Amino acid sequence: MASINPHINFNGNAEEAFNFYKSAFGGEFAAVIRFKDIANEDFQVAEKEENKIMHIALPIGKSSMLMANDVPESLGRTNENENRSKIVITAESKEEADKLFNGLSAGGQIEMPIGDSPWGSYFGMFRDKYGIEWMVDFSLK
Repeated sequence: MASINPHINFNGNAEEAFNFYKSAFGGEFAAVIRFKDIANEDFQVAEKEENKIMHIALPIGKSSMLMANDVPESLGRTNENENRSKIVITAESKEEADKLFNGLSAGGQIEMPIGDSPWGSYFGMFRDKYGIEWMVDFSLK
């Protein structure tokens, strides 16, 4: 069966954001590749961009991966105020939903506090301190 693995573009703070996500989800990074790691004669990297993240991946649960990169300044900036698609987390328990909601929303903006929803799930929605939009859901049925 297919799986969905979100990928996020950052303006130079991907590593900071992913350390924050790691503190909420736990686990270890599956990959951390910096631009300097792939630089060669054909792919020159500016000194100020060498340590920026070319690819970072954090396993989430048994089969999902949250991935990201920093967008090099030469390619312009990612609009952090645009409506990026929301990342949906389906928790296995109310306790896990609360832990993830509280951890990831720290320093962010709550759009809908976590609680019992009219459609029969335990649900909350927020924008984290990096501008990424999340929904946390646990089915009560």
